[in-house]
Amino acid sequence: MRKKDGDFVNENHADYAIIGGTGVYDPAVLESSSVVTIETPYGPAKATIGEYKGKRIAFMPRHGAGHSIPPHRINYRANIYALKELGVGQVLATAAVGSLQLPYSPGSLVLIDSFLDFTKTRPSTFFEESQVVHVDMTDPYCGRLRSVIRQAADDINIDLFDGGTYVCAEGPRFESTAEIRFYQSLGAAVVGMTTVPEVVLAKEAELCYATVCMVTNYGAGISSEPLTHEEVVECMQQNVHRIRNLFFHTIEALGTDRSCRCGHAVGGQKPLVGISEGSERI
Repeated sequence: MRKKDGDFVNENHADYAIIGGTGVYDPAVLESSSVVTIETPYGPAKATIGEYKGKRIAFMPRHGAGHSIPPHRINYRANIYALKELGVGQVLATAAVGSLQLPYSPGSLVLIDSFLDFTKTRPSTFFEESQVVHVDMTDPYCGRLRSVIRQAADDINIDLFDGGTYVCAEGPRFESTAEIRFYQSLGAAVVGMTTVPEVVLAKEAELCYATVCMVTNYGAGISSEPLTHEEVVECMQQNVHRIRNLFFHTIEALGTDRSCRCGHAVGGQKPLVGISEGSERI
């Protein structure tokens, strides 16, 4: 705890979170920031917590320090559980993706609204024992939160594709040309390796969650040049400031009240995270 303007501030509390790569986080943006480690039943998770215009924000590097964890080895459950423990209610995530359709050129931002899951080995639920829970995925990326992002993009003149389906592949390899053709035939917009199970776990944790994707390349076979990791990183570095500006303008416009259904996504099936009377932690 620390004191600010005569009031005590819980330094291990945040109302909002940003999940992304190190390029999205600018230490100069958050005031009084500190790195915290949150112990969870799934292992520890780290976040940087600070203030932006009076709002408590947690930044979580999805791939760990120095981008050291490949997408199929990320501890998604620990990350989402940790954000819930910090008190986060609304999460903005970013992801580098490949384009499946020509209009989504490299450098484009896409506010996705659905996903196709082609992952294979990742734990994708908090509910594995005692009780079966089926969470609704009609609106996986919170529609209310997406509308605030759209308005923020308009306000600061950032071009944004509104809607699109994200194909989540297992990784860490890039996709084959046959896979890309198949994903195209499904009408998907982009392909990446991280939104699942993150979006599912966020819904199970009853968090509002939205993702803005940055297109870094065309999928295999769409471009005549072979894809390299360096190409992805270079495109991210050139455009990440737009996502950072978009996210902080979005958070500036948000309040802590949530009028959507995300806060009741599991409903009466079972309490999520934390302790309620007569129940235990998941």
